[in-house]
Amino acid sequence: MRTSPSRGRSEPPASSKNGGAVKRIALIEDDADIAYTIRLNLRKEKRYQVEHYVSGLAALGALQEKPFDLVILDLNLPDIDGLALCRELRRADETRRVPIIMLTARVEEADRLRGLEIGADDYITKPFSPRELVARVQALLRRARPVSARGPNAMIRSGDIEIDPRSRTVRVESRPVQLTAKEFDLLHFLASHPNHVFTRDELMNRVWDFEFAGDTGTVTVHVRRLRQKIEPDPDRPRYLKTVWGVGYKFEPAQA
Repeated sequence: MRTSPSRGRSEPPASSKNGGAVKRIALIEDDADIAYTIRLNLRKEKRYQVEHYVSGLAALGALQEKPFDLVILDLNLPDIDGLALCRELRRADETRRVPIIMLTARVEEADRLRGLEIGADDYITKPFSPRELVARVQALLRRARPVSARGPNAMIRSGDIEIDPRSRTVRVESRPVQLTAKEFDLLHFLASHPNHVFTRDELMNRVWDFEFAGDTGTVTVHVRRLRQKIEPDPDRPRYLKTVWGVGYKFEPAQA
């Protein structure tokens, strides 16, 4: 039976396996079978409390009234487009930046790019493995701090690019460039390891803190977005280089 669109359906509070605080997850999904599978698999972990919404507008109201630790968002909702809802969630949550995982049946790269640009942290394409979804939830919640906050705070300068990990800002030709949180993390990580080639799986592990061997298309999308923002010619990148058959590296500008 589907949840009423006017309010969410909340699981009973769970006790964490390790005694830690139970994480509250907002699941925005109008397909009853998919929602049931997600809730069932998350409950098995004994550390998540899931509140289910079939209405995007009802979910938006709830998220503005009470805190959640993570949002799982279906892009195809009956009352509001998922991308528009993602944008509104980010606008209403500029300070906390609650992680958002998009669920989508859209396989076009343009749709993924739009979602990540708007502010989603990850996406999973339907049909998906429930085990993979749980792993991605765990990875996003496991990151207490951004990757860049764990490393040295030294300014990185290369050619026309300036990366400041303290303020988490990037400037290209002295002009500020607006990056999403994860775009900054990826750029700073690669630039902190110049000329080191990382596979997509390694980047998922090191930047996303995600060890499940699944879809690494998120990395590809983020690299493409970064090239559009920092490269003089994104089709012929100067800094973010592809090493065919292996992965990506940051190549410093020649002195």
